[in-house]
Amino acid sequence: MITEEKDIDGCDLTQRVWIQRLIKLYLIRAFFINLLYTPQLSFRLYLRFSDSVELSFLSFTTEAKMVKGPGLYTDIGKKARDLLYKDHNSDQKLSITTYSPAGVAITSTGTKKGDLLLGDVAFQSKQKNITTDFKVCTDSTVLITATVDEAAPGLKSIFSFKVPDQNSGKIELQYLHDYAGISTSMGLTQNPTVNFSGVIGSNVVALGTDVSFDTKSGNFTKINAGLSFTKDDLIASLTLNEKGDAMNLSYYHIVNPLFNTAVGAEVSHKFSSKDNTITVGTQHSLDPLTSVKARVNSAGIASALIQHEWRPKSFFTISGEVDTKAIDKSAKVGLALALKP
Repeated sequence: MITEEKDIDGCDLTQRVWIQRLIKLYLIRAFFINLLYTPQLSFRLYLRFSDSVELSFLSFTTEAKMVKGPGLYTDIGKKARDLLYKDHNSDQKLSITTYSPAGVAITSTGTKKGDLLLGDVAFQSKQKNITTDFKVCTDSTVLITATVDEAAPGLKSIFSFKVPDQNSGKIELQYLHDYAGISTSMGLTQNPTVNFSGVIGSNVVALGTDVSFDTKSGNFTKINAGLSFTKDDLIASLTLNEKGDAMNLSYYHIVNPLFNTAVGAEVSHKFSSKDNTITVGTQHSLDPLTSVKARVNSAGIASALIQHEWRPKSFFTISGEVDTKAIDKSAKVGLALALKP
């Protein structure tokens, strides 16, 4: 009689080997998928499997490329804002994207906000370095945007206007350099508002400002300033808004890159009213295709969501919000479905 060889735990050795291989493949897949989600990090991953029969060692050493330059002013504090606020909603939204034989992307979006139903159809065409967007909304407006990438090294130009608003025309220029990021825009009217934002520094420390000037009144309508610090797995930023009347301090920290686990916090203070708002949140990937997020603020508003990528570029998101200081009130529930081919 032939007996199957078993290890000390009574488990078939062939099964043990195959189980180890499947676990390795799953962790390798998760590692590379999450590496795409956290390109700013440099880390090493070690996987070790050993027992009385087989000893194997698998090692990964990777140095991910960090983005050069400080970016634009809108990038200051963006990681924390995305963690705390992105995809949290209490509406019902459906978005479907298809492509015509000519390569034009057609996106139809419908959003239900309470008793109000909004929708739009957007067309996007790309020809070399020129992207043209054409959006028709249910409020009888048409938004047309033309973007030219790399008209010169690091330069992007954007032209947009809305029909039938004759005063909505705007031109914007963006320039990215290893040690600076500049964005300026101006309305195409007789007395336009001129916006300028600039950032200097590196991908570690960046200092910037964002101002708007009304040429008709001769006054500055917006004066903001910001500072950002990035080091390995954390990003901290400080911004002064509303001409110095409001201050925002944000913090973003990656706890576990393999599972895209991160925590974030934002503290807002208004000097004129002495109001303070503190918001903290976290995110975690249950698997390479499913992630969860949660946040709560000092006003007692708690929110959570779960998002699943059920096919490439197609996401299903369920989010909820509840007022912990008024549990008797109904919770707000949001649904979002984005379909892409």
